[in-house]
Amino acid sequence: MPKPGGGLAPKPVPALEARVSVAIERHQMFVGGEFVDSVSGATMEVLNPATGETIAEVPRGAAEDVDRAVEAAAAAWDEWRWKTPKDRMELLLRLADVIDENAEELARLESRNVGKPWWVAVDEPGIMADNLRFFAGAARNLEGKAAGEYVEGYTSMIRREPLGIVAGVCPWNYPLFMAIWKIAPALAAGNVQIIKPAEQTPLTMLRFVELAQEILPAGVLQVVTGDGIPVGDALVRHPAISLVSLTGDTATGKLFAKNAADTVKRVHLELGGKAPMIVLDDADPAKVAEAIKIGGYFNSGQDCTASSRILVSDRIYDDVVGRTIEAVESLVVGDPGIDDEIGMGPVISGEQQERILGFSNVQSTLRPPCSRGVRGTASVGSSSRRRSSPTSTSAPRSCRTRSSGLSSPSSGSPRMMRRSTWRTTFGTDLPRRCSRRTSAER
Repeated sequence: MPKPGGGLAPKPVPALEARVSVAIERHQMFVGGEFVDSVSGATMEVLNPATGETIAEVPRGAAEDVDRAVEAAAAAWDEWRWKTPKDRMELLLRLADVIDENAEELARLESRNVGKPWWVAVDEPGIMADNLRFFAGAARNLEGKAAGEYVEGYTSMIRREPLGIVAGVCPWNYPLFMAIWKIAPALAAGNVQIIKPAEQTPLTMLRFVELAQEILPAGVLQVVTGDGIPVGDALVRHPAISLVSLTGDTATGKLFAKNAADTVKRVHLELGGKAPMIVLDDADPAKVAEAIKIGGYFNSGQDCTASSRILVSDRIYDDVVGRTIEAVESLVVGDPGIDDEIGMGPVISGEQQERILGFSNVQSTLRPPCSRGVRGTASVGSSSRRRSSPTSTSAPRSCRTRSSGLSSPSSGSPRMMRRSTWRTTFGTDLPRRCSRRTSAER
């Protein structure tokens, strides 16, 4: 279906229906206010991780596409840099309205492209809109302070000015969510932004700029799709880009910092970490188990705060292990596209699945499994519904990532899990922004 301004508009995302065939949607990158193909014309496939099916094709960008986007950004900044805080605020507020007005569509598309259960995806649009509105307010509160009098007869002051062109490289676990976290402060401060979504999950970012195309000044926000090398590498090396922001793994972050040094570029890195969930002796093992279920398996465990290792004293160790096994085995794993009640979806790719299973193999050589059952062997692309079954409650040193514990819900259902997650994180009741499909609608 032709779309105003060029490109092909993505078809509505089917949420819960029997799959007979998959129509491949063809998308273009967003440069200079228009949807365009890559300079080379090359494309790349985007998969549904729950089924392994190709659901879209996007341009496979290269350094030439980055150059084209930088040229458009430079032209846009000549005008955007002089916009008042009020102008920048109004744009961010309108972008927040775009998300609110299309919340369910964006959540469904994210669920489909990432494999997120509906109870995870449904809450993200509201948080993104709130983030945009926060920085819309911050845009009108930028300040400059008078400094000390360093030279007699002169007054010194600090003046805050935008950097110019900034770039953001986004992860695949929270594609649009993390993009908004980069876009909002950048635009609020008067910069222009180039976003590179993860090659596995570009669809919601492309849909968002399509929905916002009529209100975005040309070149102020652009999206270049492609692989980390060459697109991400070209962004971090380009001399006209003043700052690059990465959300990703530590090894990539090190490479970004190293390459950014050649152009003395500012770098913002949000990388992985290692931290345990610490369980004290007076903790209720049942509540701990529910917290582990959420903290460790939220978003299929693909989270920088995932509870990948648990430190428990000998006094309650056995009780915590037993309760945790029961809690984790209660999770229903499957394709979120066919059931809103799925507790955990697939991991993002076959490569990621093999990496996770590799941790299990390493663990088995270090100590005997501490739980019953066998880890599921269904590959990425399997849409069967099954129960999760852990093989260990701890991980070897090389497998550990940052963790955090959440308050336990009163029920193991997806609805109660997301309510508990929201209350613990934000201290408020869960807002109702997106509708939920009922069994009758299926």
